[in-house]
Formats: sequence, structure tokens, C-alpha cells
Amino acid sequence: MGIAQIVATVLAGAVTIVAVVLAVRAVLTITSVIRQGKPDPARFEDPKTRTKTMLVETLGHTRMLKWSAIGAAHWLVMVSFMILFLLVVEAYFEVVDPEAGLPIIGHWLIFGFVTEWIGILGLAGILYLIFVRQRSNRSPKNRFLGSTWWQAYFVEAVILGVLACGFLIRGFKVATDHFEYAVWATPLSHAIGNVLPAWEDGGTWTALVKIFISMGWLITIALNPTMGVAWHRFLAFFNIFFKRAPEKPAGSGMGALRPMMSQGKPLDFEEADPEKDQFGVAQVEQFTWKGLLDFSTCTECGRCQSQCPAWNTAKPLSPKLLVLSLRDHAYAKAPYLLAGGGLDLTGEEKATEEQLKGVDVLALAEKDRPLIGTEDENGVIDPDVLWSCTTCGACVEQCPVDIEHIDHIVDMRRYQVLIESSFPSEAGVMLRNLENKGNPWGAPQNTREDWTKGLDFEVPRVGEKEDFEYLFWVGCAGAFEDRAKKTTRAVAKLLHEAGVDYAILGEGETCTGDPARRIGNEFVFQMLAQQNVETLQEANVKKIVATCPHCFNTLGNEYEQLGLKVEVVHHTQLLAHLVATGKLTPVQPVDGGVTYHDPCYLGRHNRVFDAPREVLGSAIEGGIQEMPRNSERSFCCGAGGARMWMEEKIGKRINVERTEEALSTGAKTIAVGCPFCYTMIGDGVTGKGEQENVEVVDVATVLLRSLKQEV
Repeated sequence: MGIAQIVATVLAGAVTIVAVVLAVRAVLTITSVIRQGKPDPARFEDPKTRTKTMLVETLGHTRMLKWSAIGAAHWLVMVSFMILFLLVVEAYFEVVDPEAGLPIIGHWLIFGFVTEWIGILGLAGILYLIFVRQRSNRSPKNRFLGSTWWQAYFVEAVILGVLACGFLIRGFKVATDHFEYAVWATPLSHAIGNVLPAWEDGGTWTALVKIFISMGWLITIALNPTMGVAWHRFLAFFNIFFKRAPEKPAGSGMGALRPMMSQGKPLDFEEADPEKDQFGVAQVEQFTWKGLLDFSTCTECGRCQSQCPAWNTAKPLSPKLLVLSLRDHAYAKAPYLLAGGGLDLTGEEKATEEQLKGVDVLALAEKDRPLIGTEDENGVIDPDVLWSCTTCGACVEQCPVDIEHIDHIVDMRRYQVLIESSFPSEAGVMLRNLENKGNPWGAPQNTREDWTKGLDFEVPRVGEKEDFEYLFWVGCAGAFEDRAKKTTRAVAKLLHEAGVDYAILGEGETCTGDPARRIGNEFVFQMLAQQNVETLQEANVKKIVATCPHCFNTLGNEYEQLGLKVEVVHHTQLLAHLVATGKLTPVQPVDGGVTYHDPCYLGRHNRVFDAPREVLGSAIEGGIQEMPRNSERSFCCGAGGARMWMEEKIGKRINVERTEEALSTGAKTIAVGCPFCYTMIGDGVTGKGEQENVEVVDVATVLLRSLKQEV
């Protein structure tokens, strides 16, 4: 061991000790912050499925590969980070002896071959990702906008530096004739070695640089526990493992919202006490520990932001920036919380003056910030951000690490609505109508069956008909909204034509409670849902067909939380089955071109993409003229999340953005599968002055026209 090796060994050891000590401290900080969250025991259920899902999503990169080249490049970088960690370990032996290698496996040809090609592909991957980031910087809709730039550049530089040093070390071994691998197995190392000088200490000093880069990275992230662009490499495995629905495939929509929780249990409104039970989220520590893990895991990649309809129409909501704001607030407030600070449910401070005496002044200042508040109020999240969300699920669909943005947004809404009574004023009319009339429009209950008038057949009612296969759930829009009533009539005609055994509840039906739950009024949702569950159980309903995806989602996914288990299908699913089995046969295909808009709560949230297209495919000529954003990347109409009953005062109207995309296809018919979408896109077409040239209709209407040339 020469002087160079002695000096390098001492330096490598010193920087490693510093890095490890700081890293341990950072891990303890992160875990202590996450543990401040509320209990969520369901996250530990079914560990076998969770493990399988985590491995599939991480090693298989099932989310990232939706982005093809970017996903493949990221996979290569991830694999190179995992496998080439062995080469970082090997560098510690190389600072001691430039001719040395990793014990045992370091001299295996297969080790040299695999690490060589992983290194080559990793270099290609990181260079491509650097190119993508630079290209995105020039885009007006840059998904990295708001991300912490220096951290991203730092991480990219570290990966590039570590990979480059690995090849330089091998190159010096080639140059000094100490390299045991064949040219065919390690071509780049040999090529580099052929141009390097035969410097005996070259490998040692390069190995030291590699260790300095690696430990410098570890020191930097240890000093920045909120550096998600780096920490996600470790936290993502846990975040995916603890995802809400591990049994669902990667990219599945949220479907049901989480019920309101208090101390890890669903809140029982009959016994709930605001002084003892948590109503939504008012403080960052009131999120569950999984919520705090979500915030810590965010990679700042901006995929959620790039797909968010609010952000794309100049609203202040970016799912990414919302998560980053909550993360930064949680960690800034952490010293106060870890000292025992915090407010109880009555708003009283839990800590004593003695406990808070040594807390940093910045943490004490952070504790006084309202979670929801304007800039003047120094709020963490602006009210306009909170109320811009349509709960479309695009953010959850795109997130590669399974962050559950919608649950967190709705939890904050719940506190604002139930405790603060703070929400957009126009939504108050909708909530009062739900409570008093059982529907958001405030229409008289005795007009729920008016849509049946004029039909040339009798629509069977529950009670009049004791035994039936399907309950046709008409929904509030289908019963009261003029355009949606056309869909209801079309579906009834198709069911009658196909001989389906069905019945309706008529005046016995009331709103499922979807808009109340999405706006945050869980109390009204529970009231309506309990009423409907009792009605359905009394009618002994086994199967339901619904024309509204919001009803479809609530009945099928959320009423199970209240003890109701029924099979629920969307009308396009049933119609596709009837066409496939020959019970409905199109005879006159509709021409003029048709494009299809995927409703968020049918497609993204419940993965129903094929059935509407199968129905349309049987009823039109030339196939569907798809919009650029379709299927799981479909762009929202703007009505979800109770936004149907709130004014859109900021930026471009979401329905206009989607309508313009539909019109760009040149199709004369825009087919929808949701009454909300029907209204929003119909209004968009009218607003663009295209109502004489382009028609908006439901998929059921397109099918009916192909059967009888009517409607």
C-alpha cells in the first residue's frame, strides 16, 4: 500500500463515517415525522398481496412504462442504481489497492459483463432523462414547473458522475494490465483503457472521487430530508406497499373515497362528538401516517401536474405543488410536534411551556399557519387550490409512487365544510337541495318519473313488480335534467327492446350522495346513503344498471362501506353484452364520424374503457375518431368533485378545453357516457357556436339510432 492508497483510504473512511451518521439521523427524522400521523390499521392487511404489488410496480415499472421511452430510461437508471451499488462497495477495496476488486464475485466474468452493460444502459438512460428535462424547460406546460431545480440537477449529476467514474476505474485497470474481463464482455471499459495512461494510482484516486460523489450525495440528502427526488428511491417501496388498494392493477383509479376516519376507525355520525372525534383534517398532523408518507415520497416529477385539468386550464391547483406544500409544512412544524406540541380537538395547546421552551422559533411560527388560508392569512393551501379539484383521478392514475391526492384533498374539504362551514357559496344551494329535496337540483320528488311519459310501453316499478333481474337506477340527472332524460329514455327503450327484466324505484329513489361526499359534506352523504341502502335491501336488489358513472361508482364502491353488496354495471356494459349476445342488433350504422369522451368516474376510476367503445363500434361506420387524450388519460369535463354546482371563475373553463379537443377530431357526433359530461360538453359545443354542426349524445342514443333510426 503506497502513500496514495493510505491517504485515499483515510479520506474515504472519514467521509463515509460522516455520511452514515447524518443518514441515520435523517432516517430517524423522516420516520419520526411520519409517525406523527393518525393510525391507519387497514394498511397492514394482506401483506402477501401488498408485497407482490410492490415488486410488480417497482421492478416491473408498470406505472412509468406508460410513458414508454421515459419509463424505460428511468427503469435502466433504477436498475443501475441498485446493481451498481456493488461497484461503489468495490471502490472501497480499490482505494486500498487499485488492482483489487469485489471479494468473491468481483472476478466472475458474469459480474463484469452484467455491470458493464448495466452501466452502459444506465448512462444512456440518465443522458436521455437529462435531455427530457432540458426539453421540458422550454415547454409552456412544463411538468417540472415548481419542482426544486437544484436537487434534480444534483441527482442527475451524481448518477452521471458515479457511472463515469466506474468506467474510468476499469479503464485504468485496462491501461495498467490489471483487468481480468474479456473485451467482448466489457467493450467500453477496454475502449476507455486504450486511451488512458498507465497510471498505477489512477484507479485509487478515481475510486476516491467515486466515493466522494456517492457520500456527497448521501450527505446532501441527509441534510435535506424533504428532498423527495432522492429519498423516493427508498420510500417508494414502502409507499407502494401501503397503497390503499393493493389488489388493483397499477394505474387503477381510486373508485371509492376513504370514509371519514377518527383514530383509525370509520366515524359513526350517530355517536360522533366534534370535541372527541376528528372531522376531516384541520392540521397537517391529522393526516394519517400514510398521508405523511405520501408527502415524503413525492418525486417532484410533475406527472400529476401535467395531467391535471385544473392546472391545464390556468387554475391554481397543481397536485404536485399541493403535496410539496404539505410536505414542507409538515417537516417545518415537526420540531414543535416532536416536542409534544399540537392542538387538541377543542383547539387547546397540548404542550406545556416547559416542553416548548427549546423549540426553534421557525417551527413555532409554522404551527400558527392555518392549513387552509389565503396568502394574506399565511395559509399552507389556498382555498382556490382546494376547491379547484374535480376529483377526476388523473393525478392518482399517473403518480408512479401511488400518492393518494384525492383522499387528502377531500379530507381537508371535510373539515372546511363540516366544522368551518367554509366552501363556495353557490354549492350551499346544492347541499340544501340534497337535504330537503333529495336531489341537487331541488326538483319535486313527485316528478322523478316524468321521463316515462310518452313512452309506448310501461316502465315496470319496484313494488308493482316483485321479481326482476336489474334495478334501473335512473339517478337525479337522468330523472330531472332535460338532456340526461333523453339518455334515460333511450336506455329504457333498449332494455325493453332486448327483453331485459328490470324495474325502477321511481319516487323511492333519492340522490346517492356523490356530490355531497366529494364536496366534503360526509354527514349529508351518510344520510342519503343510509336511506338508499335501506330501500335497496327492502327491494331485495341483486343487480343494478346505472347511466351515471357517479351513481355507478357510489353504489358499487362506496355503499359497500355501509353494508350493501350488489352487482352494479354501467349501462354501456350491459348494452355491450346485449349486442354481443345478439339481443340488440344494429342494422343501420351511424355515419358522419364519432368521437368518444371517457367519463372520469367510468373510465379512470373504474377502468371501464372497452364497453362504450364496443357499443359504438357496432353502431357506427369507420371506427371511433379518438381524441389525443383518451382512456386512462382522458381529460375531465370539469363537473366532478361537486364542481357541477360551483362557478368556474379562474382561468379557462375545463369543459371548453375538452370540447375544443373533441371538435379537433372533425367528428360530427361526440358520444358520452355520463349525464354530467353530456351537460358540460354540450354547453361547450354551444359556447363554440358549433351546435348546428356537431351533436353531443349518449352512447345509448347512438346505439338506438342504429337500431331504429329514431331519437
